[in-house]
Amino acid sequence: MSKRDLLLEIGLEELPARFVTTSMNQLKDKVQAWLDEKKISFDEVKAFSTPRRLAVLVTSVSEAQADIEEEAKGPAKKIALSEDGEWSKAAIGFTRGQGMTVEDIYFKEINGVEHAHVNKFIKGQETVTLFPELKNIVTNLTFPKNMRWANEELRYIRPIKWLVLLFGHEVIPFEIAGVQTSNWTLGHRFLGEKVEITSPENYDRDLLGQHVIADSVQRKEGIISQLQKIEEENNWVIPIDEDLLEEVNNLVEYPTALFGRFEEEFLELPEGVLVTSMKEHQRYFPVKSKEGKLLPFFVTVRNGDHQHLETVARGNEKVLRARLADAAFFYREDQKTLIKDALQKLENIVYHEEIGTLANKVKRVRKLTNVLTEKLAFSADEKEIADRAAEISKFDLVSHMVYEFPELQGFMGEKYAVQKGERIEVAQAINEHYMPRNAEDSVAESNPGAVLAIAEKLDTIVSFFAIGTIPSGSQDPYALRRQATGIVQTLIRKNWDIKLEELLEDALSLIGEARINKTELNEVKTNLLSFFKLRLKHFLQEQGIRYDLIDAVLADKVGIVSSLVRKAHVLNAKKEQDGFKEDMESLSRILNISNKAENVGAVSIELFENQYEKELYEKFQAISDQVSSLVNEEEYFNLLTSMRPEIDEYFNNTMVMADDLKIRENRLNLMFAIALVIKQFAHVNEVIVK
Repeated sequence: MSKRDLLLEIGLEELPARFVTTSMNQLKDKVQAWLDEKKISFDEVKAFSTPRRLAVLVTSVSEAQADIEEEAKGPAKKIALSEDGEWSKAAIGFTRGQGMTVEDIYFKEINGVEHAHVNKFIKGQETVTLFPELKNIVTNLTFPKNMRWANEELRYIRPIKWLVLLFGHEVIPFEIAGVQTSNWTLGHRFLGEKVEITSPENYDRDLLGQHVIADSVQRKEGIISQLQKIEEENNWVIPIDEDLLEEVNNLVEYPTALFGRFEEEFLELPEGVLVTSMKEHQRYFPVKSKEGKLLPFFVTVRNGDHQHLETVARGNEKVLRARLADAAFFYREDQKTLIKDALQKLENIVYHEEIGTLANKVKRVRKLTNVLTEKLAFSADEKEIADRAAEISKFDLVSHMVYEFPELQGFMGEKYAVQKGERIEVAQAINEHYMPRNAEDSVAESNPGAVLAIAEKLDTIVSFFAIGTIPSGSQDPYALRRQATGIVQTLIRKNWDIKLEELLEDALSLIGEARINKTELNEVKTNLLSFFKLRLKHFLQEQGIRYDLIDAVLADKVGIVSSLVRKAHVLNAKKEQDGFKEDMESLSRILNISNKAENVGAVSIELFENQYEKELYEKFQAISDQVSSLVNEEEYFNLLTSMRPEIDEYFNNTMVMADDLKIRENRLNLMFAIALVIKQFAHVNEVIVK
């Protein structure tokens, strides 16, 4: 069967850089899924993207679907044939549904019963007749933001300017928003021109001749190579931020790296201000010396060739100089503001219309911080640091610098706090209370910073839940999921002996005092527990813990987060060991039958009828005393599983549901008592064993 390559390209006005890669991957996945669904054979689907195009090249695509021959099962023989040997309506309907006739029926025995069958042959269609369906893939791509243009009804991320759909040398026709498919594409906006794609396999080569590198991976590697060359030539270090690199790569079609400089006097600004000005606002790469000192240079990547690079550099220098001059002015102005005056301004800034001002939030966070430092038995000095840091944690939000560069909140708070005479530890905690800021960030290092980070994030989450703003689906406008994950990570890192349920109750009590809640606090707490359990489940999944083991440790109260995580890891480590299946089955028998206990009371040894009851009870008493003083989750697990011989002997020789009511209740009381200790580790009956 002959084969050809298939090319689909969507030409667009410039896409937002942050959507290019995900859109490219989405197009690739949808095309590949469609080919599989249609049973069209191919070798490989390769994706391409630039700011102006999304494309896929499918190699060695079959010119026809494979023929399908399959056996279809119908009704039983006694239903297919009447008593006089005539075909029934069921048989006729079965064959009609398969595109066959009753003459094609044969009978085949299945599990002792004969059933009607037919062999169905489906001739594969020519794929060229199916490719117009790719139009639906193009129009059904989903984007975070869409727009309409001209008089078109189609909503899309950006206006479609051209379309290419080639099967070998043949153009497959369809039209979207007034744009007809062809074999013509556009090169670089300024350096290229309209060009004919001679064949799909020449796609990236034809575009390269028009100053477009369509392969995003190749384009990124080219940027890195150019940055490394500039490093070597100037004896610099150019730290490559992966997010910045990805963004720059999706802003250009033909990258050329160049460098510029700025006045050394700007180096007096905090490094974070300079780096933020370059990276976040100008998409420049900062430059450092071999010793790690920031230098008065920057590297940028233009969307073009090497012509007139000096002119381009001067233009970028002029733009950056203006940015840094503004930053220097803001920095000087901020020196004039006292912390107490900044805090006063927070009284007039609404954090959320239903939650209150920033000052209200700070007061709640400070109270919660003090509650937590007391429970965690901080030293007097650490309590003082945490209290002061909580009190002034948001003062930098009213600074000129943070107003201009919101990314610097916390960072500027630390700098300004030191300048205004605060203790270094207090300043550090101000910066740390935003940590972790993202998935790649670390948690707060200091104890005051960590406890303040928990208090601040917890107040945010609880206050929004209290007014009914709960994340759902993809909607999480206040990043509550990320903040909950930050709390979990901090509790694990610090290994603090405080239960999640207590944390929520402490935060909820302050919300209740402020009368923020729209619903009953008990309902809010229930919603919060479910929310945090989902975050913990996601966290444990990312660590490779099997889903049923996660369900087992999350089936009851969360308790101490770090301990719960260790329990999950213990189960995960033990699951492949000899005897795990038998251990889980024995412990699960206890949990399952304990559910039948109704009026739970004390265990009476006088009501024991055999030695196996006594032996299990004595074993349970022995491990109970040890479990209460244990902090090592693996030892806890080993103690539980050490009961297996006594449990097995007990069930082999004892009927729990005895006829005598007193004996039955006493045995259930023992089951219930043992089950409580097991459940404190995990609901092991959730564990799947084979």
